[in-house]
Amino acid sequence: MKRETPIMDHPFYQPAGNEIEVFEQAWRNRLPLLIKGPTGCGKTRFVAHMAARLGLPLHTVACHDDLTAADLVGRHLIGDGKTVWCDGPLTRAVREGGICYLDEVVEARKDTTVVLHPLADDRRILPIDRTGELLQAPPSFMLVVSYNPGYQNLLKGMKPSTRQRFVSLRFDFPTPVQEEAILIGETACTPDLARRLVGIAGALRALKDRDLEEAASTRLLIYAALLIKGGMDPVAACRTAIVESLTDDIDTVEALMEVVAATFGR
Repeated sequence: MKRETPIMDHPFYQPAGNEIEVFEQAWRNRLPLLIKGPTGCGKTRFVAHMAARLGLPLHTVACHDDLTAADLVGRHLIGDGKTVWCDGPLTRAVREGGICYLDEVVEARKDTTVVLHPLADDRRILPIDRTGELLQAPPSFMLVVSYNPGYQNLLKGMKPSTRQRFVSLRFDFPTPVQEEAILIGETACTPDLARRLVGIAGALRALKDRDLEEAASTRLLIYAALLIKGGMDPVAACRTAIVESLTDDIDTVEALMEVVAATFGR
């Protein structure tokens, strides 16, 4: 559930606007941050990059339907004949003064947001009822959450009382020039290949008459570039890494593959 990013690791990140300044200002002013945007547009990579940039430990939690408040805060465990308390990732981040990043936070159970409220306002405290502790977050602690507003339904939207505790950044897919730079930076592919893949993504994102739940992400373009660099046929790589990841409908797959084939002259 949790992944820690070493502070010496600096993941590649291509800025799209003023998001680095916003993040740094939020951290300096001890404000929680909400990042919203489509799947695969760089939200998680951005947070990892900023944690490395600021030299802070990063605790990333991939939220899901069964995630509980105890999963975040911690619980008592039995081992060697005795009961011991084990901190959850949120508690560890507060104790260490690092970043706790809750990815797709609206997927978690509703009781988890109650735990976040006292950390996401001016109190910046974390009550741990089971141990009787009341942790005060140090200045270096930061709470960051993300979700995809276009994918969520009304039952899984973020409550206004929670959303208004955060300063917010809206992410979208990069411009073609930015996306080409990302592909080259991530995969060291040729500029020509980056241009072709970005062109495919633009064409697929522009399709309005196909029932696609989500648009082609920058992440999928990176996968395709890596496969092609590894020697796979470009059309086959795009089908494997992009098209088949977007839909299960065979007719839609064939329609999307026409765009790919045209791009690579097939």
